[in-house]
Amino acid sequence: MNFILTLLINAGILLGMTYILPSVIIKNYKTAILVALVIGLLNATLGWIIRFPLNIVTFGLLSFIIHLFVTAVMIKLADILFSDFEIKGFAPAIIIALVMTIAGGLLAIF
Repeated sequence: MNFILTLLINAGILLGMTYILPSVIIKNYKTAILVALVIGLLNATLGWIIRFPLNIVTFGLLSFIIHLFVTAVMIKLADILFSDFEIKGFAPAIIIALVMTIAGGLLAIF
């Protein structure tokens, strides 16, 4: 149940960012759900493989920054995979990753 809730919240964040950031384009809510799913899968697999050695090198002190950066990279990868999803630049990907991380943290508290 938590996975579905997180997926829907991340899809809502992606759609909300299309209204706030003009450099983010998503065609519809179905695309937002698929993009959120792919970002979650990429973060769980490829993102973990990238984050693990970086956290070891930094002794976990920069864990939040590493997680933020890797999530932004996964968002840019999702941009490459979907034609109905477009992010112009890396800064909007970092902003989206920051909002997703904050929302995930708040969801974990409740």
